[in-house]
Amino acid sequence: MPSAEIVRQSCRPRKVSLLFVGESPPASGRFFYHRDSGLYRAMRDAFIAVDRTIGDENFLERFQDAGCYLIDLCGRPVDDLDPASRRAACDAAVPRLATIIAKLNPDCMATLVRSIEGGVKSAALRAGWNGRLLHLPYPGRWVQHRKLFIELLVPEIRNLLR
Repeated sequence: MPSAEIVRQSCRPRKVSLLFVGESPPASGRFFYHRDSGLYRAMRDAFIAVDRTIGDENFLERFQDAGCYLIDLCGRPVDDLDPASRRAACDAAVPRLATIIAKLNPDCMATLVRSIEGGVKSAALRAGWNGRLLHLPYPGRWVQHRKLFIELLVPEIRNLLR
């Protein structure tokens, strides 16, 4: 299987309309673009809620066609670190994220974990980016977070798929 970063790069749209920012690739090895993560399933379900012709076989293509792209604040997994080390790694990754934001210049960004909202805001400021920033709850463990994630994302997807 190709490396996660090669797969991620191959899925980048020409113009990024909605840039999703996660904390880091999971330490488990699961990966959104490998179609084996909870985030993948929640995102796919939000797209399906808008367009029933979307399924596993075409979701990533439709995600890319809609101008959506998912990156991470940190380039390496941090979810297996102690809280202080995790925060330090996220803080240290802000300049890297600022460079990515400046390069991609998305219309809108969405944070996928509440704990990184400050870092993403800092990176956006450093990049000179001033678009709309959405804050989504991570749709992992808790059913109510997944439900809210989909509820907040559906109007955005509806606009992108028009």
